[in-house]
Amino acid sequence: MAQDIVPIELGLTEGDLVTLWAPRWREEGEEWEAFLGDSESLFAFPDEAHLAAFVRTVPEHDLADHPAWHVVPQLSVEELIPAEDHRFDLVGVMELVAEEPDTWTLAELAGTVAMVRSLADVCDLAVVPEVLASSAAFELLDRGTLPFSGRDGQKLWNELAKVVAERWDEVLDAIEGVIRTPEVDAPALATAQEELAELEEAVEDTEPATEEPAEPEEVEEEPTGFWAEVGIDPIRIITSQGEFYTLRCYLDEEPLFLGRNGRIDVFGSARALARHLAEPAAEHDLREVATWDDVLARATAGELDVEVDQDNTYVLTGLADDLAEGPDAIDPTQLDLAVELLTDAGRWAGDDTVEQALVPSERLGWLISFVVRPDPTRLAPSAPFDEEVASWRELVTAFEERLTLH
Repeated sequence: MAQDIVPIELGLTEGDLVTLWAPRWREEGEEWEAFLGDSESLFAFPDEAHLAAFVRTVPEHDLADHPAWHVVPQLSVEELIPAEDHRFDLVGVMELVAEEPDTWTLAELAGTVAMVRSLADVCDLAVVPEVLASSAAFELLDRGTLPFSGRDGQKLWNELAKVVAERWDEVLDAIEGVIRTPEVDAPALATAQEELAELEEAVEDTEPATEEPAEPEEVEEEPTGFWAEVGIDPIRIITSQGEFYTLRCYLDEEPLFLGRNGRIDVFGSARALARHLAEPAAEHDLREVATWDDVLARATAGELDVEVDQDNTYVLTGLADDLAEGPDAIDPTQLDLAVELLTDAGRWAGDDTVEQALVPSERLGWLISFVVRPDPTRLAPSAPFDEEVASWRELVTAFEERLTLH
């Protein structure tokens, strides 16, 4: 069955335009991806009112045969407003590469480049893959900060910035060359503009006319205690194989687990973990952490208490069955934590399989994104979810195979 058809915003030279995108879906054994348009052009509009007027009155275009299209002409203007993570500032890429390659910069750039690839594939823009192939860095954006760390990473980032400075205009020209804004039915546009105006007025009405003195906000208490001081977290993992305890921390925003070479050392109880940590000869990646000697000192003295915070409890059991039932059956907190654990483990091991499977253009990534980042303007993913469940099971199985039980 089809996935959603989603509104997106493209930041282009002449301004921001909105259109519709159908992420990859499978039909009759073949994979498809499409945008609102025809064989020659991609249709894009100056605002959601024009987009609504078009989809409500024009029956012939490239998305008309999409299995979910029958829903789109019934959508309100509000439902056609692109979600924040579906706004792609193509013009802003040149400013983005002037920043440091931190997590947020890389995530935004990765999303924009992924959309550019989709546009190039669907619209047959040969120059775009040519430009992107001129630096290996474009292929590494989904892997986070690790490929762009250190001297070699900075060199890679500079190479990408150089390509953007010299050739990104070619990418923009190619994409803008296929974009067309069709005329829309005047009465339908007038109706849609009224809807949009009412939305904007409602937003204004919810904003306070004058700013009241702010009441003192409750300050969220920071974690305290020994583990907070050393910056390392005991974590509990519940899988189909049992309940396990281990340690994880973040060093320069990159996850580190108790273990090495992609294998995570886990223990059947908190006490067993504490006993193991008293063995100073044990080799693992957490020895790189400056405060590790403090942990070792307490462990060897028999004074180390391993207490797991609720936010560091990861339950992987039952999620596959919930995914099979669809978004309403899934606990978003449980799923979000599970995704965090699988992603952290993959990044630590230098394996991008998880991150690739969870990008929104993939079926599993789209379903998970819908659950953990709810947005009323997005169409719900369509059942059945067999492919998503199979992908999730593969990720969990691969994670479980990383665990070394002591």
